[in-house]
Amino acid sequence: MRQPIVGYHRDAEGHWVAELACGHNQHVRHQPPWVERPWVTTEAGRRSRLGLALDCVKCERGEPRDNP
Repeated sequence: MRQPIVGYHRDAEGHWVAELACGHNQHVRHQPPWVERPWVTTEAGRRSRLGLALDCVKCERGEPRDNP
């Protein structure tokens, strides 16, 4: 199920996490060469992706909302 990004925060290790409209969170790491997401490294880049829909496997599994 696709859900739009509504915000971001960092986890305990400093990695960026997208907050989805459904209440779930999803890491959006930039770890080349495996994962290329250079937009996550700047505030402007993250802001430009607000509203972008990501696949939410937690919704597909029927999991409850994540804690903030």
